[in-house]
Amino acid sequence: MSIIKSFSVGEGDMFYIKHGTSNFTIIDCCMDETNKKEITNEIINESAGKDIVRFISTHPHDDHISGLKYLDDRIGILNFYCVKNEATKGDDSEDFDRYCELRASKKAFYLYKGCSRRWMNKDDDEKKYGSAGINILWPVVENQDYKDALQKAKDGEDPNNISPIIKYHLVGGATVLWFGDLENNFMEKIKDVIDMPKADIVFAPHHGRSSGRIPQEWIDSIDPEVIIIGEAPSKDIDYLDGYDTITQNSAGDIIMDCTNGIVDFYVSNENYSVTFLQDKNKADAFDATYIGTLEV
Repeated sequence: MSIIKSFSVGEGDMFYIKHGTSNFTIIDCCMDETNKKEITNEIINESAGKDIVRFISTHPHDDHISGLKYLDDRIGILNFYCVKNEATKGDDSEDFDRYCELRASKKAFYLYKGCSRRWMNKDDDEKKYGSAGINILWPVVENQDYKDALQKAKDGEDPNNISPIIKYHLVGGATVLWFGDLENNFMEKIKDVIDMPKADIVFAPHHGRSSGRIPQEWIDSIDPEVIIIGEAPSKDIDYLDGYDTITQNSAGDIIMDCTNGIVDFYVSNENYSVTFLQDKNKADAFDATYIGTLEV
């Protein structure tokens, strides 16, 4: 089993996966003075007893690295995953400075399509810790469009399109995709470079904005059961007609309890509901309200 949590942190992204193996994965960071202590305390508590704790940074936009210095100071990030990049900013912050320190340190592991690492997607010989089930579908580092995105980030331009595409798969259970903040015009350029796998749950790129709309060819291949729409101004959101969605603007925190063949969904807004999930009459849990079950 595993637990995936998507924090409601405003117009930004922050997630963790509490794996059934001895792994714990944090994806991105978006915290401020109002929530950083509470969220970090939760991460410390939930990762207690896990031998491998990794932080995956999709890209160094403020809404994906805010609070990184505080988090690192509290937990001591030992495994920092990002794409190999030289992104710069005109107005450096202490969180961006910490990002730069981590990406240049011996703690860094650089992500690219098909990369492998012990405990990320490979068991150790003794199978002591187990695999986290995380694989990287993008970037293809030789791709010219990706090289152009890296150069723009190096020149201080928007780093959205250096985001990797992350696949998490629970053996016997759900497959979940993250796209960071990839933009629609960039994904359209690279859509023929990647064979998208079937997946059950997708976190919409760019917080669900229309500017991050997933190409139809990819959506057809993924054939998702649920698309999670992040927090953004409602006027900017693309609700992806024809697909079942959970909107974080309304749902608040979203928790997915993944086990063999099923995903139970919980949200922090007790008044939020959907009709497309099966009602298995499960009790509320995780300090959140049960809204239904997806069979995968």
